[in-house]
Amino acid sequence: MFRLALNHMTLAKASYTELLATASRLNGVGIEVRNDLAGDLFDGMSAAAAGQAARDAGLQILAVAEVCGFDDDKVDKLPEARELLALASECGASAISLIPRNDGRGIGAEERRRNLTAAMQGLQPLLEQHDVIGLIEPLGFTSSSVRSKAEVVAVIEALDVAHCFRLVHDTFHHHLAGGGPVFPEHTGIVHVSGVTDPGLSVDEMQDADRGLVDAHDRLGNLEQLRELIRGGYLGPVSMEAFAPQVHELQDPLSALQESLAFMRHALQAEPA
Repeated sequence: MFRLALNHMTLAKASYTELLATASRLNGVGIEVRNDLAGDLFDGMSAAAAGQAARDAGLQILAVAEVCGFDDDKVDKLPEARELLALASECGASAISLIPRNDGRGIGAEERRRNLTAAMQGLQPLLEQHDVIGLIEPLGFTSSSVRSKAEVVAVIEALDVAHCFRLVHDTFHHHLAGGGPVFPEHTGIVHVSGVTDPGLSVDEMQDADRGLVDAHDRLGNLEQLRELIRGGYLGPVSMEAFAPQVHELQDPLSALQESLAFMRHALQAEPA
């Protein structure tokens, strides 16, 4: 069975201390923190103190998000990456999140590959220096410059950099991108969320539609998890819900426990 993690986006209005407490109550193995939420990262706590607080709670900071548009060929993203890597090292995080552009630029096949390769070549020595993994998250939106996990894996293997780059398998984005191979051996973390609105076409689905996974899920979370587990994936599965309705829950712990119980029961009921 999978090991649970909790992305701070799911509890977007919670403090860092509340995030740790909830992840601990869920018997999670770790958390993902983000620099795109309201307020200061770690609520103003030093990165070193935040890392110690996580360890005291029996948790690991699995990733610090994010360098957005890391493959942008018009903007130098390395200073931003250096800053995030220093923060990750200080708090003891094992990875940083690398998010591709989502502006409709650079989406031609040759340009995608060239920009992705150049970005990874620039980041490689920095990741090696800090001993931190770069988690690349393909986005399923048609405006994204990196939609295909297969393309990322091809560059990883061509550059021989599997020691410092891994995939984020996001069930929402995998569905939007049309599915395809899941590459468990190249996956560093899995993000799960559910879309239940029956009136939405795939092209209409947006982050705000991403709630918790339940029996009405349209993204095929269970099928994706089964395929990953069947392929040997043993890493964390992180709950990452963007829906405002989730952020407004009065009792998020109970809702998370219910969703987690649903997923685990369903996976146990049907062998991988």
